[in-house]
Amino acid sequence: MQTNTPSRSRIRLTRRGRLAVVVAGAVVAGAAVAVPLLTLATDHEQAQSAMLVIPEGWRSGQVYDAIDKALALPPGSTRKSLDKAALHLPGEAGGNPEGYLLPATYPVRKGATPESLLRAMVDNAKRKYDAAPVAAGAQREAMNVYQTVTIASIVQAEAGTKVDMGKVARVVYNRLQSGMPLQMDSTINYALNRSTVRTSQDDAQLASPYNSYQRTGLPPTPIDNPGEQAMRAALNPTPGDWLYYVTVRPGDTRFTADYNEHLKNVADFNAAHQDAATQPSDSGAPALPASPGGAGS
Repeated sequence: MQTNTPSRSRIRLTRRGRLAVVVAGAVVAGAAVAVPLLTLATDHEQAQSAMLVIPEGWRSGQVYDAIDKALALPPGSTRKSLDKAALHLPGEAGGNPEGYLLPATYPVRKGATPESLLRAMVDNAKRKYDAAPVAAGAQREAMNVYQTVTIASIVQAEAGTKVDMGKVARVVYNRLQSGMPLQMDSTINYALNRSTVRTSQDDAQLASPYNSYQRTGLPPTPIDNPGEQAMRAALNPTPGDWLYYVTVRPGDTRFTADYNEHLKNVADFNAAHQDAATQPSDSGAPALPASPGGAGS
């Protein structure tokens, strides 16, 4: 591609989830999606460096792949560098940076390495999460900071809109306090390394610590890297007694504390998607009926 403008470039996510290099504001590989992110680079750095954009909700594997592409390294290089990255993670993380690869725009300076980029992400997350307001918000819900990040990651994966985030967070807390399993499809999807709403009854029998249908409590780690709105929801969940929710249609998520009402909402969901099995696999429509006992679908 030819251009007469200065050679300013950055990495962005395209509509189909591919990475594209943007040169002087023009997308080289497809239309980019707008992602609300924290910018951690100065104007001078943005003018002089390639920029790596990590969208909200990406899993660690997606971040590793993006770093490999940004540094023109063989696939798998960043993942292999974890052991020598010396990341300052909470003890509960067990060396897994999931949840602490802070979504933001990062400068890819000359001489950057996978280790330096990972450290920048984790250090920024630590500064953000260890701040007094976050710690105070976690204590208010009888959680520690790591647990709060884990809840925020579930909220990020489950909520269809920012408006629903606070309600989804409240469902998580209500279920934890009631001793109910979370029954979140997003945790099973994480265990299976996929992103879909097509969760089957066999999936719900998966032998995994991330199977929140079979196990009570939170999953052992976050399931993605949550954004600021999801963290706010986890710290300040919307007041309510909800235990169930189902997204009948986009923009129509119904929350309730009444199981019978939830059954009616599930019936509406199933009626709305009864022909889902005939739809294209990437349509976002579930292939199976919604589970009536789950927290959400």
